Amino acid sequence: MARTLSVEDSVVVDDVDPLTIYRLIADPSQMPRWSPENTAGDVPEPGSPAGVGTVFVGSNQRGAARWRTRCRVTVSDPGERFAFDVYEIGLRSPFVRARIATWAYAFEEVEGGTKVTESWTDGRRHWPDAVANTFDKVVTGGRTFAEFQQRNIARTLKNLKADLES
Repeated sequence: MARTLSVEDSVVVDDVDPLTIYRLIADPSQMPRWSPENTAGDVPEPGSPAGVGTVFVGSNQRGAARWRTRCRVTVSDPGERFAFDVYEIGLRSPFVRARIATWAYAFEEVEGGTKVTESWTDGRRHWPDAVANTFDKVVTGGRTFAEFQQRNIARTLKNLKADLES
């Protein structure tokens, strides 16, 4: 079975402009506020948007499993787009180099607020589909990463909307 390599979802955040949302999301130290898995983002300058080339480490947890990833910002266009590649992973410290994933966020001014689109793209393109699907189901409790990340994206966007509209 061919696997889905990219998923995305969007939400409209009422009464908040694109630049304000960009500034928050482009600071990876803020992501634990909304993400169901990310527990920390160690960045060189917490409280500021990360520019292209910035390297940061994300700490993550899914149930009892904990891991860390090293990421590099690839796009940082204020008020428009933010993206980063995940390229190292490890339990206590990222040390295994591999194309893991790309996360991207787009911000679009719409009537009454900002449309935020979050996307995940699988970086494991060289993995055979059957191997990737089997691995995914073991580490996610029965889902492919695309299915799992689709749910995580929906939860992140729901939490972002609730946080910024409160």
